[in-house]
Amino acid sequence: MVLPRLSRALIAGAAGAALALGVLTTGSAVAAPGGDAGSPTSSGTAPAVAGELSAQSTVHPSLVLDRDFPDPDVSKFGDTYYAYATNEGKNLPWATAPDPDGPWSYRSTDALPDLGAWAKEGRTWAPDVSRRADGRYLLYYTAWHAASGRQCIGAALADSPGGPFAPVGTQPLVCPLDAGGAIDASSFTDTDGTRYLIWKNDGNAIGATTWIHVQRVAADGLTFEGGATQVLRNDRADEAGIIEAPVITKVGSEYVLFYSAGPYTTDQYGTSYAVSSSITGPYTKAFRFLMTTESLDGAVGGPGGADVLRDGGGDKLVFHGHRDAGGRGMYVADLGWADGYPVVRGSRVRYEAERGTLNSCSVRENAAGASDGKVVAYIDHADSWVDVGSIYMPTTGDYSLHVGYANGSAGTASHTVMVNGAGAGSISYPVTGWDSWRQATKSVTLQAGWNTIRLGKGTAFAELDYIEVA
Repeated sequence: MVLPRLSRALIAGAAGAALALGVLTTGSAVAAPGGDAGSPTSSGTAPAVAGELSAQSTVHPSLVLDRDFPDPDVSKFGDTYYAYATNEGKNLPWATAPDPDGPWSYRSTDALPDLGAWAKEGRTWAPDVSRRADGRYLLYYTAWHAASGRQCIGAALADSPGGPFAPVGTQPLVCPLDAGGAIDASSFTDTDGTRYLIWKNDGNAIGATTWIHVQRVAADGLTFEGGATQVLRNDRADEAGIIEAPVITKVGSEYVLFYSAGPYTTDQYGTSYAVSSSITGPYTKAFRFLMTTESLDGAVGGPGGADVLRDGGGDKLVFHGHRDAGGRGMYVADLGWADGYPVVRGSRVRYEAERGTLNSCSVRENAAGASDGKVVAYIDHADSWVDVGSIYMPTTGDYSLHVGYANGSAGTASHTVMVNGAGAGSISYPVTGWDSWRQATKSVTLQAGWNTIRLGKGTAFAELDYIEVA
């Protein structure tokens, strides 16, 4: 159920990405340039083997605000980071910190003490705060439309990022009642200064199609310029009919649209993305989600409501996840860009072994139960090896290497491991039998940016299905 991005080698034919491992699927889905950001629930994922090493090297996202703080919107204004959340005793809860990793201070005031005349309290969701060119702060908020009972989007202004925000006008800014209403507004300013409002029609409320919309607005963020464009809809089985929480950022010349999918109350909720060369699309969805409960090894349940923080100090993804104590806390993870496509530290990315560079070994097709149905076999000679390249990491540090394998030898098998041309020990595989796929895990040190991992002939014999790195 998850995954990253387009392979430039496959989509655009870029020579620099000739080693890309991702594979396009039918429809709108796309694969990662260096692999498939993966959930362990993906087809062919092997269960762990008893006694294998734990994933102690994985750096999981940090719980930076351990209280109910859903749908976080985070920005840096001046020298301070501000976070805003869905209502929890206040219309607009907020918190501040000197750094995205904290410490975060939850503020006692309500930054939006009064809603617009059209709204009633109780369902004030998914805020977005941005600073306008005139220095004022613009809030988009979702609230309960009193006349219809639907959710609609309103706006408010303040002279300070901590409010108090005062509602603008007596009517909602966006309220398509025939499409179920509107929720989850976010703002985006392009490199040429053009502003946009991104939002979702709440089709889930009436059993209708849900669309993500992009609307150009004037510098005030309130005046529409032209009509809204539908750019993404709930059209994949792994989305369970729900897409929401859209956020757009621009990487080079590409637009990356992050969104959440699935029922937010469950661990099936996750974060994915789509890419386009135009703000108004067409967008191509990633083949797998970027983050799921499984891709994070259960460290965060239902990771969603994500916001992208790019302030020059190291990119971060800020999002919510379920807490054991109830509610959804705010998490932060390092974010990197593999040829413009997102990689989140701590979320497994899958690389199919058969798409690597092979020496003195070969691909075996129709491998029953294997991921993508193919594996690397006959790694039987002193000069046999598999290079899995185009592995992108957001930061330098220790990571966990998870290898999908089958071992039909009489005893434990192994492969030697090299990282970026240097020896890194070996990895062992207990006996499983052929076509009985399991995982073995090893700690490796990777550098920020691109890496290559080589697995070579060790002891006995084993076939390689894939590697996952987190």
